[in-house]
Amino acid sequence: MLSSVFDPFVEKSPISVMARGMMERALNPDQLNQWFDSTANSQYTKDLLFSSLFDIMSKVVLGSHRSVHAAYQATEEDIGVSITSVYNKLNGIEPHTSAQLVRYAVGQAQPLVKKLGGTERSPLPGKRIKLLDGNCIEKSQRRLKELRSLAAGPLPGKSLVVYDPVMRMPIDVFPCEDGHAQERSLLKTVLSTIEADDVWIADRNFCTIEFTCTIASRNAYFVIREHKKYPWQALGKEKYIGKIENGKLYEQPILVRDDSGREHTFRRIRIRLKKKTRDGDTDICIISCLSKRSANAKKIAGLYRDRWTIETAFQHLAQHLNSEINTLGYPRAALFGFCVALVVYIILCVIKSALASVHGAEVIEKQVSGYYVADEISATYRGMMIAIDYDRWVVFQQMTPTKLVNVLKALAANVKLSAFRKHPRGPKKPQPKRISCKNTPHVSTAKIIARRKK
Repeated sequence: MLSSVFDPFVEKSPISVMARGMMERALNPDQLNQWFDSTANSQYTKDLLFSSLFDIMSKVVLGSHRSVHAAYQATEEDIGVSITSVYNKLNGIEPHTSAQLVRYAVGQAQPLVKKLGGTERSPLPGKRIKLLDGNCIEKSQRRLKELRSLAAGPLPGKSLVVYDPVMRMPIDVFPCEDGHAQERSLLKTVLSTIEADDVWIADRNFCTIEFTCTIASRNAYFVIREHKKYPWQALGKEKYIGKIENGKLYEQPILVRDDSGREHTFRRIRIRLKKKTRDGDTDICIISCLSKRSANAKKIAGLYRDRWTIETAFQHLAQHLNSEINTLGYPRAALFGFCVALVVYIILCVIKSALASVHGAEVIEKQVSGYYVADEISATYRGMMIAIDYDRWVVFQQMTPTKLVNVLKALAANVKLSAFRKHPRGPKKPQPKRISCKNTPHVSTAKIIARRKK
């Protein structure tokens, strides 16, 4: 199905071929530049194409180059503009464009994931579950003149991310240039995306009258942890439902009035915990507008408990990809870098779906490490692009969806899973108390090891 020039990499690093093939299929330069021209509000392409920026940033995110400058220098002759022009373009990319890039990638990837059978069984058939959480980009280096004299850590941006646990991928993002912005202040941009039969699951930061009542008024649903300042009125006594894994379950009908005075009847689920949370809470209260026919109290508690999958996705972004490039001090550049990381993560989700279709979903979920997959791609990518001319990759653009799925499966069958095996650590041991030695600021490791042997 692929020409013989691919054979060494198909044999030794099929995952790298899958990754590059998917990038060519969904995000090739011609497609990206056409998409950018139809999406950007104020930016335009003259000497520097958007596809060149994406190519530079994706190499940094994947780790095949350690910095934007290194990625630029490797392709300087092809780009044809100065590094200053590159940074100026990065610093001006609109958050709207970065968000639309993620949505575009999702539209390209989801049909393939479905064809590969990479979706989870939905706990609420007929409804689309959306996990919502915030992500604050870590502090940047103080490269901007105005930041050099500040002791406080400069935050270049923040985003709300929507994750689909059935598709196993992020499906939307709402970036904000203000790194100090309160997460709930970004909810107005989320409201416009609410559709009928959505089920929004979120933590207490998003428990506001406007958000919950707007969801309910649009024939959608929510499962959100109660904020202590969320106003409600009891419509009946709290009833004991039964025991669950982490405590006892209670349910109560409540009345909530929105800003226009309209009344809404919701359900309040309280979990009396066996153990306190890290914050010292003994109870977790959940507000929901799901009917009892759709979900009983135990299912609602389970839906909220499983929201950790979006936090796991954030963890994977940080550990497996260079999603927060701290050399990018300008907010728009930093947000673009984060959104490119989301796009790469989506591509990796397609690869995992292909692997699951051949080796089994449970095997991939429990045994394959995303870290080693990303490491394999970053280690092989540069050499592979030298060995295989760009023109050879165009074949992935020309494949029908069915043929592409078959190629991905054939490549997945060639993957040696032992090279990507997870190594789960055991339970953490408590840290011993450290001995302070004022007169001995340093010790010899060799002497300490010798003492242990004696």
